[in-house]
Amino acid sequence: MAKKYKMSTDIPADITTPDKVETRLGTLNFIDGLPDEATVEKVYDNLDFMRGVEVFLNTMSAASTLANIEGLRSVGADNQTVVIHEDRVDAKTLLLTPNTQTATLWACMYLTDGPLVVEIPPGVLGLAMDAWMNYIVDMGLAGPDKGQGGKYLFLPPGYEGAVPDGYWVNRPQTYNVWYGLRGFTVNGYTGPAVAAFKEHFRVYPLAQAAKPPETKFINGSGLYFNTIHSVTFEFYKEINTVIQAEPAESADTEILGLLASIGIVKGQPFNPDERMKKILTEAAAVGIATARAISFRARDDDFYFYPGESAWFTAFVGGSHEFIQNNVRLLDARTCFFYMATGITPAMSAKMVGAGSQYAAATVDANGDYLDGSKTYQLHLPPDIPVKTFWSLIPYDTQTRSVLQTDQRDTALSSETGTVQTNPDGSVDVYFGPQAPVGKESNWIQTVPGKGWFTILRLYSPLEPWFDKTWRPGEITRMD
Repeated sequence: MAKKYKMSTDIPADITTPDKVETRLGTLNFIDGLPDEATVEKVYDNLDFMRGVEVFLNTMSAASTLANIEGLRSVGADNQTVVIHEDRVDAKTLLLTPNTQTATLWACMYLTDGPLVVEIPPGVLGLAMDAWMNYIVDMGLAGPDKGQGGKYLFLPPGYEGAVPDGYWVNRPQTYNVWYGLRGFTVNGYTGPAVAAFKEHFRVYPLAQAAKPPETKFINGSGLYFNTIHSVTFEFYKEINTVIQAEPAESADTEILGLLASIGIVKGQPFNPDERMKKILTEAAAVGIATARAISFRARDDDFYFYPGESAWFTAFVGGSHEFIQNNVRLLDARTCFFYMATGITPAMSAKMVGAGSQYAAATVDANGDYLDGSKTYQLHLPPDIPVKTFWSLIPYDTQTRSVLQTDQRDTALSSETGTVQTNPDGSVDVYFGPQAPVGKESNWIQTVPGKGWFTILRLYSPLEPWFDKTWRPGEITRMD
């Protein structure tokens, strides 16, 4: 007779699932650990929703780059036609937190037909990024030409042809490349920078280097075009466009897996059914709410220059353009940056005393309340503002993150103009509000009743007192 065995192993409670589990999804029911039909439906809906939110937060950089490129192409920019905001960027063009105090050249290239050459003038500052907004190269003052100008060669993914001498060679991982160059003003005037661009800037195929075709220029000042990505279900269509256009090798395999889980796969149509479209529509809504919370109400002290004491925060938590600290990717910091801005380079995040630039943003006043366009505020900047070149304050729209649309043609306040009033001790008081305080017009930035706003303080060629925090800006204080 066979010997009978009785199972007697103790089963720890924390490795089993009860028949009923209360969660934010409601009650989940199991039969000895087997999910019932309703529970299976709930958890799959939730899984698709979570992945939709993660796609939104983790691929925003690609949607933003695509929006930049499509915006430029909508006004006629292509490989050999570029846009220059000759009279500065204004509120007519929708751009994420642009600098409005320089002559800025914006351009895109598509490398499917072969390598392209970009010739830049001396004295500019610029950078190039791939379709995922990965940093490719600095150009100009922070680049290998050290501000002397020169020729940059961009090779398509997988290019195996000859590479001639005389170029700074770059091998982006995507066919689409977005790049920008900043030409600085002279006594507040953009004319010399614009003239330098038109005389020296060229872009052309390497195959035509012996006799380059003409480069055409479009004046972007006063020109409407949109470079800001969607925040609805359309967002996922935009990401699909990027996936279909670019080599699979250009994206991280984990991201490709996340995209595939919601139906975005290279070489396949993105055609979600009604159930999935509904889920992704909600995922986009939660994704943008999450990005806005992180950007406008960051909960991590590492975001703030003076934690617990001040509203001023940085978009470069950890001081890395890759958002890496102690070998850890700072996900919220990355979301904040790509929601608020475009264009990324080590020169923006690294400590460079007397060179580069630093940025401090504020979305709330001294009481921790969101900035209100119907109210009047004062900001005190102590003496000896630590810059070698100039500083500026620019107000932005909380919806678009683009330049706040007001009656002022130039919404920024900048020391470069030479019109900012200083106090006897060298300090500066800045005023924000729908109307200028009497006698303070030269130090006033206009806001709009019923419209939220935030501001960025830019320091160009910042000095040591900024980095060691012996100088710090005051808080934005409500006056009425």
